[in-house]
Amino acid sequence: MDPTERMSVGVLVERRRIDSLWQPERWQAVTVLPDALPLPPWTILEEGDGWTRYYAGAVELELFRTETDNYKHNLESTRPSVYVILRRGGEGPGVTLLEATVDPGEIDAHSDAGDDLIDALPLPAPIAAWMRDFLARHHVERPFHKRQRDRADTEALGRRVPVSFPEDDDA
Repeated sequence: MDPTERMSVGVLVERRRIDSLWQPERWQAVTVLPDALPLPPWTILEEGDGWTRYYAGAVELELFRTETDNYKHNLESTRPSVYVILRRGGEGPGVTLLEATVDPGEIDAHSDAGDDLIDALPLPAPIAAWMRDFLARHHVERPFHKRQRDRADTEALGRRVPVSFPEDDDA
């Protein structure tokens, strides 16, 4: 089984009223905390004119040895990120905290559907340190190997075998 490490993180989410006929509010993850807070999900932390900030709850970040290339790419990018995925509906005040990840490749699956709200937030230093430690223990550099295509058999592509159908013989 692939060694996995987990870290529980807390997520802060903000709801803002917007002036739109189609959508009365905008949801956005605003902060990932390196430690979960001892609060129930969807606790209101702050409110202002037209906005509310919630502690959405805790989720677990997971690191897998087979995905170290993705973590390394994230850490070496110009903007290392934690990706928070929210889904409209469900429990809470209109959205559900689905998950958080540090694997940019995992985000592709959620962005294809188009229903999830995905926010890339700055990677907190304690999470980055945890990732670097994991990479130091598990990452193996693999040289890039370009796959060679099989050459097409041009003779086979040009040959056509006549096909006859039984109903053609009756005509």
